[in-house]
Amino acid sequence: MTFTHALTRKPGNSFPFGITTAELGRPDLAQAQAQHIRYCEALTQAGLHVDTLPALEFFPDAVFVEDVAIVEPDFAVLTRPGALPRRGEAQEMLPVLKQHFGRVYQIDGNATLDGGDICKADDVYYLGLSDRTNLEGAQQLAAILNHFDYRSELIDIRSLEGILHLKSAVNYLGDNTMLLDPRLAELKAFEAYHHLVVPLEEAYAANCLRVNDVVMVPAGFPRTVELLQTAGFQVELLDVSEYRKMDGGLSCLSLRW
Repeated sequence: MTFTHALTRKPGNSFPFGITTAELGRPDLAQAQAQHIRYCEALTQAGLHVDTLPALEFFPDAVFVEDVAIVEPDFAVLTRPGALPRRGEAQEMLPVLKQHFGRVYQIDGNATLDGGDICKADDVYYLGLSDRTNLEGAQQLAAILNHFDYRSELIDIRSLEGILHLKSAVNYLGDNTMLLDPRLAELKAFEAYHHLVVPLEEAYAANCLRVNDVVMVPAGFPRTVELLQTAGFQVELLDVSEYRKMDGGLSCLSLRW
């Protein structure tokens, strides 16, 4: 799929006080702001029109816009984040989605769904069951996707320690290729794809992001870079060290369609 648009949101002054399990220390706000600007520049250079939304100071994690929506060119789905303090972020995103998409669906009831648990590969959506996404949330999304002729498959990651979201550990690079944390490499769901398996010590780098002709890769993971370049992918390194401290990665920072 060729992307033409992206939504991002500036990190607020409250960003260092968000939710995290990473135990890597508090992020440096000025550095996080600079990294976000560079990230948006990279999306623009890849050919996307980037709309950057203002910071939401009441929601420190709001910079991670991918968690609050799933977007396609002709529709969007507003999620219901699994972390209670993040629920308001989704409602702040609703009017934005209505500006860009003719059809906007919402996950509701007792369902929980984080966009970080949703991995699309061509016409298939892999829906991660995690501490943030429950079965009801995944089933509601699957029903919406089925309406648009997308197939979906559940992947339960709840027993995998240290993996917050599905896309923390697997990302589709196009060309029938999956980039995988080794702990997911043997899953039957992915057996039809060509596998690029990152070293376990570079597991964070499984969250790379293919945007048109470029694979954006977090800086500091040389073996993953070599793996991708050997496979023929054009790589661009981006420093997201401050977002890693808050359980975030490259895919989390934008909505793309």
